[in-house]
Amino acid sequence: MASKSSWQATVNELISGSVGGAAQVLVGHPLDTVKTRAQIAPKGMFKGPVDIIAQTVRKEGFFALYKGMASPLLGIAGVNSLLFAAYGISKRIVSPYPQLSLRETSLAGAMAGAANAILASPVEMFKVRMQGQYGGAQDKRLSAVAREMWSQWGFRKGVMRGYWVTVAREIPAYAGFYTAYEFSKRKFASIYGSELPVWALLASGSTGGIAYWISCYPLDVIKSRVQLRQTPPMGTPVQYIAHETKTILAESGVKGLFSGLTPSLIRSIPAAAATFAAFEITREYLAEFTGV
Repeated sequence: MASKSSWQATVNELISGSVGGAAQVLVGHPLDTVKTRAQIAPKGMFKGPVDIIAQTVRKEGFFALYKGMASPLLGIAGVNSLLFAAYGISKRIVSPYPQLSLRETSLAGAMAGAANAILASPVEMFKVRMQGQYGGAQDKRLSAVAREMWSQWGFRKGVMRGYWVTVAREIPAYAGFYTAYEFSKRKFASIYGSELPVWALLASGSTGGIAYWISCYPLDVIKSRVQLRQTPPMGTPVQYIAHETKTILAESGVKGLFSGLTPSLIRSIPAAAATFAAFEITREYLAEFTGV
């Protein structure tokens, strides 16, 4: 009976994660485009986040802010399903008790992040390569980008380009993400009880989103640049991460390692809030429906 309950709980988490992921993409993608372009655009192309928005809309139209959305929208269901299911499984591995300490929550989040990179890496690689197109005649559709990466470089060096730096990013990112979320949620629960109002879930999700980005910079910048490269990175993951770091420092100084952080933090408030609210509401509904 216990194994059946665990199985049903994992299914509920998979479905809820899909709903949360779709909400995240729809709410947060425009600022994700701003963030990515701040990280990968040639030096001097943009003056800052506001200029990125202004130039993008003026030259490419408003919907260019949603460029590359097809990859995460198609893939985010799988990514977030894997993430939330991995987190649920990781929590059960870390502790047999339902209420984890914040330290145990951090460990479970890190484990879920490492598992999540399997799908997050190719989804983000295609997204970054789409967002790195600036409305020129040579711009390609997602299907063309996918064919090109597969035919030229294959699975490991093409589709999975940047996998290990994605793993390195996801581990601290989701440790911070879930720890901050649980901390905020428990603070609200101490005041309002276990049945939290939706606004408290939104606020807790926003806190988790902010912690995610603070925890994963500058690895997110390095990941975007590695995935945009015309050729696969050379050497071991440690070597190519170190090389990319040195290149960024030579080009832009320490400031370059934190390119795109401001739009990331701004985006995290509505995007993470929408993710967690959609996840929690869907999971509560499924729990009532399935009894698990």
